[in-house]
Amino acid sequence: MRLFYTDVFVLPLPAGHRFPMEKYARLRAALLASGEFAEGDFHLPDAATDDELARAHDRDYIDRVSCGRLSEKEQKAIGFPWSEGMVERSRRSAGATLGACRAALEDGVAANLAGGTHHAFRDRGEGFCVFNDAAVAARTMQAEGRARRVLVVDCDVHQGNGTASILRGDDSVFTFSIHGARNFPFAKEESDLDIELPDGCGDDAYLAQLDHGLATACDLARPDLVIYLAGADPYADDRFGRLALSFAGLAERDRRVFAAAKALGVPVAVAMAGGYARNIDDTVRIHATTITLARQFRN
Repeated sequence: MRLFYTDVFVLPLPAGHRFPMEKYARLRAALLASGEFAEGDFHLPDAATDDELARAHDRDYIDRVSCGRLSEKEQKAIGFPWSEGMVERSRRSAGATLGACRAALEDGVAANLAGGTHHAFRDRGEGFCVFNDAAVAARTMQAEGRARRVLVVDCDVHQGNGTASILRGDDSVFTFSIHGARNFPFAKEESDLDIELPDGCGDDAYLAQLDHGLATACDLARPDLVIYLAGADPYADDRFGRLALSFAGLAERDRRVFAAAKALGVPVAVAMAGGYARNIDDTVRIHATTITLARQFRN
């Protein structure tokens, strides 16, 4: 199983910044230490090119990110100060999901050990997201003739508002987001299918809603490829989440997504999306379980 990592591309952050960048390096280390994966499974991605990014983003926005012409307001919305490292990391993260999609279409499953930057819009970023890797990847797989129809399954605790906005009206890419009703973003966009969950929603209620959503999405999307945003932030002890899933519930969520894709005979590219547990080891454990389960569903 091919895993694409970006933790070597440094994103300089101010002291005390709340985004846990170290989770990515810890995830790669945990997967290696598990004995389930070898060094040769891990791959550095190419950076997404301007042409690839432009399949989901305005050229002017790409240029302003690349040349450091984002306003202070735009940088504040993203949550990161501009730097050359931010540009490189953002391009590589989108490139990692591109790599995971290409690999999944050959092998059945592959993963970006970061990514899931679903709050990035066509002309702006927000919520720690600069470029929308799922939208870029879906459109690029189509442009390369690798997939005609794509299903984005977004199980991050936050709605994939940027993905919904970019892909609105595109019948060839189906967007399904299952998320907390009262979580950021507070002004939601309209996905092809949205399931909003109340605060404190636990394993049983979540999984019942997920089953309904997967059945509907798979039936309507008729995909050639699934892009799965496997956020760790529905976890009960996540700092930014308002749901209450357990480790076992999150693992069962992953199994059901992978099983639904397998039943269709469709490959899956995984991105990690959010995860902000009070104990970072919990986030790493959740992400590592996702990758280990994904490996069981490869061709």
